This record gives sequence, C-alpha cells and structure tokens, in this order.
Amino acid sequence: MSHENRFDNDPRYKVANREALIGAGLVIFNFIWWFAFAYGLGGKNPSEYTYVFGLPAWFFYSCVVGFIVMAVLVTIVVKKWFVEVSFDEEGDET
Repeated sequence: MSHENRFDNDPRYKVANREALIGAGLVIFNFIWWFAFAYGLGGKNPSEYTYVFGLPAWFFYSCVVGFIVMAVLVTIVVKKWFVEVSFDEEGDET
C-alpha cells in the first residue's frame, strides 16, 4: 500500500484538518478583536483617551479583555469540539 493512500484513508487526518481550521478561525477572530479595539479606540489623540483601571481603554479592551475572551473561547472549543487522537499507527506490524 502506498503512503499517499494510507494518508487519505486515515481518519486522524480528517480530525486534524477540522481542528486546524477551528484553530485558524480562532486566530482570525483574535486578530479582528485586537485590531478593532486597538485601532478603533486607539486612533485618537492621546489627550482624548479614556482609561480603565489606569490603562488606556484601547489597550484594556484589545489586550486584557481580548486575552480573557480568547482563553475562555479556546477552553470551550477544546472541551466541546476537539477529540483525543491516538498517535499509534494502526495496522502496521513491527
């Protein structure tokens, strides 16, 4: 059996591909969140900034809140949609 055929028939690759796409979606969401708050609120003159807990609002929402949102999202996604996959090769005789 050729290596290419083995890879196409292995269900682990379908799982890995799905999880990689979910991870890429989370990265894109994180970038959009960060960019929207950092440049949306941070595009003003610094004398016009508002502050949250002593930090500029743009930084607080893009970096602090963004980190918390992403940590929660990643935790939920991993618990609900990621599955454990064995790395043992099935069917190979040693």
